[in-house]
Amino acid sequence: MPSTRAPIGQHGPALLDANNTRFRLWAPDAATVAVQIVGGETLAMHPENDGWYAVDAPYGAGTLYRFLIDGELRVPDPASRAQAGDVHAPSVVVDPHDYLWRHPGWQGRPWHETVLYELHVGLLGGYAGVERQLADLAALGVTAIELMPIAEFPGDRNWGYDGVLPYAPEAAYGSPTELKHLIDTAHGHGLMVFLDVVYNHFGPDGNYLGRYAKHFFRHDQQTPWGDAIDFRRREVRDFFIDNALMWLQEYRFDGLRLDAVHAIPDRGFLTELAERVRRETEPGRHVHLVLENEDNRASLLSQGYTAQWNDDGHNVLHCLLTGEQQGYYADYHSHATAKLARFLGEGFIYQGQANRRGESRGEPSSHLPPTAFVLFLQNHDQTGNRAFGERLLSLADPQAVKAATAVLLLSPMIPLLFMGEEWGARQPFLFFTSHHGELADAVREGRRSEFAEFGEFADEHTRERIPDPNAPATFASSAPDYQARQAPGHAEWLALYRELLQLRHAQIIPRLPGSRFLGAEVLAEAAVQARWRLGDGSLLQLMLNLGSENLPVEPPAEHARLLYASCAKPSRDQLPAHAALLYLEDHHER
Repeated sequence: MPSTRAPIGQHGPALLDANNTRFRLWAPDAATVAVQIVGGETLAMHPENDGWYAVDAPYGAGTLYRFLIDGELRVPDPASRAQAGDVHAPSVVVDPHDYLWRHPGWQGRPWHETVLYELHVGLLGGYAGVERQLADLAALGVTAIELMPIAEFPGDRNWGYDGVLPYAPEAAYGSPTELKHLIDTAHGHGLMVFLDVVYNHFGPDGNYLGRYAKHFFRHDQQTPWGDAIDFRRREVRDFFIDNALMWLQEYRFDGLRLDAVHAIPDRGFLTELAERVRRETEPGRHVHLVLENEDNRASLLSQGYTAQWNDDGHNVLHCLLTGEQQGYYADYHSHATAKLARFLGEGFIYQGQANRRGESRGEPSSHLPPTAFVLFLQNHDQTGNRAFGERLLSLADPQAVKAATAVLLLSPMIPLLFMGEEWGARQPFLFFTSHHGELADAVREGRRSEFAEFGEFADEHTRERIPDPNAPATFASSAPDYQARQAPGHAEWLALYRELLQLRHAQIIPRLPGSRFLGAEVLAEAAVQARWRLGDGSLLQLMLNLGSENLPVEPPAEHARLLYASCAKPSRDQLPAHAALLYLEDHHER
């Protein structure tokens, strides 16, 4: 039965009982607000303190409604729990208690067991389509899926970072009930489910907040998406914190990945969000908060946050694997081997050092556990932000990629796979949207102008070959072909990932709690040696050579056993080209 408690200061509709709903809106710049029931009446909402409007109305779950601002502007509920179509369609009253969970006792999994698999729900066929992949992912050794953003966005094709209704799961993917069924089914397979959430901006189409709540934004601070969100406002903070709690409590997601928090100027909001989540999570349940933060603010990882995506690690590995140095890769191409050693030995590469623009970036990170860093060779950004969305195997020597994959899956950092990576998918992952009219033109031209500074796209006619984000074919060509997993050229990669994940579960994961960095050293150009002390006292040693020449090396300790070699018949005193060797020395054997 729905709760009868529905405080005014909480965004979104609240069922009072089966037949009555309290409608609420924070609209401090509106003179009048009414709720329009689709197919029914228009009810004036009563002004409350601090810019709130509310009304209790005799309508239950399934009711379609809009808000009418100042008698002239019809808008969806910014905290809509579901939409009857797109972002401009009516909002829908949802009963948050209408789903009967089949695995109510699920408590999640400890962070050190995490093997993440990032995916795009739309490309896999909606919530039901993702559900069909769960058994295979669990069998592979994945322990968590991470959904790219699903907040309601304009159209039916989008990466998700253009969302404008953060509380409403994208209707093109399925209903709220189908999303809960997906999460419930994942839990039955022993899989955690993470959600990528965007709290740093709204998309360009369908956000009406500036019309009736202009102080939701601050005009003295700009972001790449326009005016910054004003997290100094209590109502604004609660809008996003309550959203995080909704996903974790009502939908029972196991964790959140917070997108681009470097674009959130108010650090106090981030620490408050983490504190609220920790305080309001029931005892014994594992809930994880992961950051994307270009500023490398390591201090947040001791203030309620579990881990951070390690772009530094990806970027230096990518430079060494591909030789690329354009754009932000220029920060990693120079002295790449020394930077590779710092990443493997300390976590972040930039810990206060100046980047190519002379700007100081980052905070010291070597005191953090290796599990505070999420490592990846591919993800939606690093693949999709390329002009043609090429996968790593189309850019680098496969043997070198195999060596890097050993680092990804056997180091003490937390690995993240990008959908299709595990079987060597070569379909591109492109940037796609479904905007219309002038906005579609602006997005297409803006996408192409992004690459004007790159030499290969200096010519305007060359840039015109960059796929149009709004073309349906751009979306269709980005869908990984899971039917190809067992085909020649793909089955071998799938077998590799399965082998490495079996090793991780057997030999690495049980030893991770309490692990720490022991540093790394340069062996030669593109070759390093790194060590980690694992939680049981054992020593994990990596010898990595991404160069094209074999190297003589100091043999590992006599009692160190070879855990994995990416090359055939390795020698203890030689490190082959494009190879990774991992040794494990148990503490009782030293």
